[in-house]
Amino acid sequence: MKFGTKVIHAGIVPDPSTGAIMTPIYQTSTYVQAAPGDHKGYEYARTQNPTRHALEDNIAALENGTDAVCFASGLAAMDSILKLLNPGDEVIATDDLYGGSYRLMTRVFGKYGIKFQYVGMGDVEALSQKITDKTRMIWVETPTNPMLNIIDIQAVCEAVKEKNIIVCVDNTFASPYLQNPLDLGAGIVVHSATKYLGGHSDVIHGVVVTKNKEIAEQIRFLQNAVGAVPGPQDCFLILRGIKTLHIRVERACQNAEKIATFLKNHTKVSKVYYPGFEDHPGHEIAKKQMKMFGGMVSFDLVANDESSARKVLSNTHYFSLAESLGGVESLIGHPANMTHASIPREERLKVGLTDSLIRLSVGIEDVEDLIQDLDYALSLV
Repeated sequence: MKFGTKVIHAGIVPDPSTGAIMTPIYQTSTYVQAAPGDHKGYEYARTQNPTRHALEDNIAALENGTDAVCFASGLAAMDSILKLLNPGDEVIATDDLYGGSYRLMTRVFGKYGIKFQYVGMGDVEALSQKITDKTRMIWVETPTNPMLNIIDIQAVCEAVKEKNIIVCVDNTFASPYLQNPLDLGAGIVVHSATKYLGGHSDVIHGVVVTKNKEIAEQIRFLQNAVGAVPGPQDCFLILRGIKTLHIRVERACQNAEKIATFLKNHTKVSKVYYPGFEDHPGHEIAKKQMKMFGGMVSFDLVANDESSARKVLSNTHYFSLAESLGGVESLIGHPANMTHASIPREERLKVGLTDSLIRLSVGIEDVEDLIQDLDYALSLV
């Protein structure tokens, strides 16, 4: 089954009672049993819900996994993954990652005796030198947030193949349409399904995908035991959004390429971070492991100060100033004060995240309008 067919049909069957082509919203907390333990596969809605199960089957197929487990948010999904670890275990994470991920690692799990190292993963050999006998997980974001660095997933997986180490890839920026980490050797994929999977900026959601049955059982146990589950309405909205995932992401990628080229040639812009450029250090790896180069673009200004960035951020019309990404509408953000504010400034600067860096989530509008919008905002700097 090809991807464009999977998004419509994988895991989806018409409702047996009515023939409804869309999976119904099973808005119930419990299920009637004929006798104690004699039920139709559903007992309590925290544990099982038919709407959620349809979504999990669908996303598992999109990532070429066997199991997907849905959560109330991307961070709830990440929380359950990190609960696979024990005190004394070590995690190596990319040094350029989402601020919420950094916060969860350092301020929540750090106090439970789990150690985190943040390293650049562009050099897999250097990464290998950081591995100890206590390393249990490699946490990868690619493309990274917000610097759009590219990490060679297959090379990372090869480096730890003979060790008792799980490679977990946050695939939020790429989406399953552009990249499938399980096919490259990863043990776990995680998404903030709020972003490209949902695609319409109207739901918070997260998902863990694997084809390792032992990991799947542990994650599903945590889903039920901890209870950070999504409601059926949320699952319905993600299912709805996924049906156009490939169309939306393809258009966003096409727009992002044109916008990145426009910014690269703009006199007010000093640097553009976009893996589609041939001079991007991760360009060849991105070509190898991604279908297209993504809908995210970051850039820095010649006037390297926050006040100039604020002028741009406050004077766009079609680019809405807001956190998040992956929706049909274009968003503009200031990572230092928004998505990455929880990371200390000195740590941000180490990876090039300056106070003037601007991040774009390029939507599916007409690209000429988006370019004109940015051009006007940049003219005010």
